[in-house]
Amino acid sequence: MDQFGVTIIGAGVVGLALAEELSSRHADVLVVEKNTGFGQETSSRNSEVIHGGIYFPADFLRTRFCVEGNRLLYERCLARDIPHLRRGKLILAARDEELAILETLKGQAEANGVPGMTLLGGKQLRTLEPEIVAKAALFSPTTGIIDSHRLMRSFLIQAQENGAAVVFRSEVTAIHRGSPGGYDLELNGGPYRFHTRVLINSAGLHADRIAALAGLDIDRLGYRLKFCKGDYFAASPSPRLNHLVYPVPVKNNVGLGIHATPDLTGRVRFGPDDQYVADLNYDVDARKSEAFFRSVQSYLPGIGRSSLQPDMSGIRPKLQGPGEPPRDFVVQEESKAGFPGLINLIGIESPGLTGAMAIARYCAKLVAPLL
Repeated sequence: MDQFGVTIIGAGVVGLALAEELSSRHADVLVVEKNTGFGQETSSRNSEVIHGGIYFPADFLRTRFCVEGNRLLYERCLARDIPHLRRGKLILAARDEELAILETLKGQAEANGVPGMTLLGGKQLRTLEPEIVAKAALFSPTTGIIDSHRLMRSFLIQAQENGAAVVFRSEVTAIHRGSPGGYDLELNGGPYRFHTRVLINSAGLHADRIAALAGLDIDRLGYRLKFCKGDYFAASPSPRLNHLVYPVPVKNNVGLGIHATPDLTGRVRFGPDDQYVADLNYDVDARKSEAFFRSVQSYLPGIGRSSLQPDMSGIRPKLQGPGEPPRDFVVQEESKAGFPGLINLIGIESPGLTGAMAIARYCAKLVAPLL
């Protein structure tokens, strides 16, 4: 039976960041991915935003990973020539009652260690964004956008240069406890099995299923995922925006509202909205165009109703259910649950792209004593 030191399930942005980081420290690192290529699910269906770390409590892992990851991503982009823009973000108060929300967000961001947060009045806002109408705004200078595909490819190439093996069309269909330790994995329901000393579950939308396959009680542990879909609409012609523009976040931070994100070419995309769904369906509901128009028009009154067209959708693997308070990321070595050498990454949604490199460094510390 083939032997590996570390096996990572999932070749999304986090799995690939893990592969690079761990292969720089350890031999015999393997990544298995069920799709035909890397990053074909959540990692390629998002706003491609480098987040600042504003919205969640300071003691959340997702906050710590975001703040550290923001710095690491900009360093990575400069070192590896990855296309990106540090555009900055404006969070808008459209009504008087939202002004207090901006104050609260500013305080939270500062507690999280996010630099440069500034409250702007209406006149200052219009100077920065003449087409935007709002009472006030909170400015985040460290927010930006990135070419996520180029980022993932850079992780993949470096991991392979470090000696890691990355295989596609390889779905994990069985996980057995190894003897004397570690795990034996079966791929694609066939006869091929291999052994790994450490198993990292970075399967994104399917991470709860992988945890259950290993033998964990995902309901008792609170690991069962809920799918939250977000549709996007694009504008043609695109409005002229210099920054990312966000409304105040949705209650309980289920989503960040239908925001406007100029991409690296200046094309503006609006979304995502948030809708819990039962299955993975990426069709965009064109009937939402009127709701998107009303939402966008509230802060961008010059937008034309007919200019919005369905664009794409993404699905977030949430631990938080409808009406529930926010949940932190699960990044857990499972010795206490009776599964030594198994590291679960569950509920890694936004800002998982921003935090990918920080998550990889954190996991490297969990892996070190296991090898």
